[in-house]
Amino acid sequence: MSVHKKAIKKITTHQLQEMKSRKEKISMLTAYDFSMAKLVDAAGVDVILVGDSASNVMAGHETTLPITLDQMIYHASSVVRAVQRALVVVDIPFGSYQGNSSEALRSSIRIMKESGGHAVKMEGGAEIKESVIRILSAGIPVMGHLGLTPQSIYKFGTYTVRAKEEEEAEKLIEDAKVLEECGCFSIVLEKIPAKLAKRVAETVNIPIIGIGAGPDVDGQVLVLHDLLGITTEFKPRFLRHYARLDSVITEAIGKYVEDVKSVDFPNEDEMY
Repeated sequence: MSVHKKAIKKITTHQLQEMKSRKEKISMLTAYDFSMAKLVDAAGVDVILVGDSASNVMAGHETTLPITLDQMIYHASSVVRAVQRALVVVDIPFGSYQGNSSEALRSSIRIMKESGGHAVKMEGGAEIKESVIRILSAGIPVMGHLGLTPQSIYKFGTYTVRAKEEEEAEKLIEDAKVLEECGCFSIVLEKIPAKLAKRVAETVNIPIIGIGAGPDVDGQVLVLHDLLGITTEFKPRFLRHYARLDSVITEAIGKYVEDVKSVDFPNEDEMY
């Protein structure tokens, strides 16, 4: 008697649009390696972002700027091999698209061909319009990113809330419209006032994913290691710890060290 496994329905950009239409919230988390991505996917997350935050979380850099395109492709490849359901979006790293639409296209093609990712994400509004259009012309889905854009941190000089003043808020709304008109399938809004994020979500027809942007958007994204309490130095107001794995991991490793020192590990059942 044959047993047929139920096919897993993969999340697509079209499904995200349908989720917005029926007001179903979209869940999104980062992942950077095979093992964690497998757990995130199995838990039912809709979108996995292979973020350039790997520069901070995985490599210990102060900003996202140092991570390279080759490194992003390495992380994305690891994630894609683990995922069965989620849509995998890959950040195009700093220096791989700014100011040059041809380079932006080449970077995006490399990400798609070499990692197997499903879409790319890039920071900016009207200033990256040409690059967005060129990438989309190659059939590559693009997710935008407005508000606090970490790749421009040295320009802003601070990680404070963006678009609190009317002029910047209006520009953000216009940039969201530009990205939608270009063909972006979604936009991340980072660290902006909740009322403004709500306006954007109501103004454009594509899904708006928030991080520090309040509840009235179409979905939420967090960095996995922050959510799990593995990284402890980063404590923004918008972060909720769903676990405190830093102490769990430290205690487990400490017990291992203790057992090795006392020759309690391995015992008779743990040797050949």
